[in-house]
Order: sequence, then C-alpha cells, then structure tokens
Amino acid sequence: MSADDKKKAAAAAALDYVEAGLVIGVGTGSTANHFIDLLAKIKSRLDGAVASSKSTEVRLKQAGIPVLDLNGVGTLPLYVDGADEATRHRHLIKGGGGALTREKIVAAASEKFVCIADDSKLVGRLGAFPLPIEVIPMARSYVARRLVSLGGQPKLRDGFTTDNGNIILDVQNLDILNPVELEGELDHIAGVVANGLFARRPADVLLLGTDSGVTKL
Repeated sequence: MSADDKKKAAAAAALDYVEAGLVIGVGTGSTANHFIDLLAKIKSRLDGAVASSKSTEVRLKQAGIPVLDLNGVGTLPLYVDGADEATRHRHLIKGGGGALTREKIVAAASEKFVCIADDSKLVGRLGAFPLPIEVIPMARSYVARRLVSLGGQPKLRDGFTTDNGNIILDVQNLDILNPVELEGELDHIAGVVANGLFARRPADVLLLGTDSGVTKL
C-alpha cells in the first residue's frame, strides 16, 4: 500500500469521530486534505469547520463546508490533523506546512485531538524531522543564536512567510529527550511565536495507516 493510500485510510478512520451537528477543527497538509475530501461527502451533517490555515480554509470552502471563526465558536469538540512525526505517547512534531501556530491554537481549543498519519511518521523519538519554529522576523538572529546554544542547527525556510506574517526556522539536531520540557523552553525564547512540538497538548488519538489497515493508539 502506498503512503498516500495509508493517509487516505487514516483520514477515513477519523470520520468515525465526526458526529452530526458539530463544528470541528480541521488541520493542514496532505493527510488533512484527504480528510476534507471525505468530509465533503457528509457535509450536510456538519454545522461548519474552523480552519488551521488559509489553504485549509480555501479547500473547505471549495468542498462546500462553512468556515467559521474560532473566536465565535468557543470550544471545539473535535480537531483532526496530520503530523510530521509522532510517538506512541502521541507527542508530535508538526509544522512542515508552516501552519503550526494556528494548528496549535485550534488543538488547544479542542476537547479531542485526533491525529491522522501513515505509519512512516511513527518514531521512537522525535527529532529526525527538523523542528519548525515560527519567529517574529526582527528576532530571527537572536532566536537562532539561542537555538544554537541548545545544540540545534536552525535554518531559515527560504521564501516562506506564515499566515501570520512571520518566518520559520527549521531546526535540526535538537536533543528531544523530554518533548514537554523542551516545548516550554522554546516557547520562552523572546521572539518565538510557537514551536512545532505538540507535547504539552498531545494528540488524544493517533490513527496510523498501515499495510494491514489502520492502527489506533
């Protein structure tokens, strides 16, 4: 089974969590896009969706699903999104698509976070995938120095601006022994808007597409 087929299988399994009459949060990326395509077929059951990025908002509207503002919705019962890396503790690295800050906000505002991915994303320890960090532009150099002092190798994501008007530093070689602790430490660096560790608010359910079906963690 191809990686794309596994993503589709995981996305289909997430539909089991979508109850009638809900407003749900929807993530960003290739696996989330498969989920949106499937949502389009049951859109009459939904009251609407909150998008984690401008690209997701466009795709939801194209699918005929009403897009609502999080400020007017309050707590969401469900958020569905992919990941770049995930552990069995359901700690994640996200932000390969650059939407990590909005994804983190929607996840925080949701009662249940269902993460969908293919099994190649499951790792014993986070950090092979470069950790994305959204940074206010004037703080780029300062934040980069702090990241180097933590053992990381930050690289500016060339030609990329987030939906919030900021830049992204992708950081390799960080020693992510304790994701919860590191997430907090990175957030306290002045100029950091958000980092791509989702450990303090991990996924509640991890659905992994495999050759033999979907595994639920």
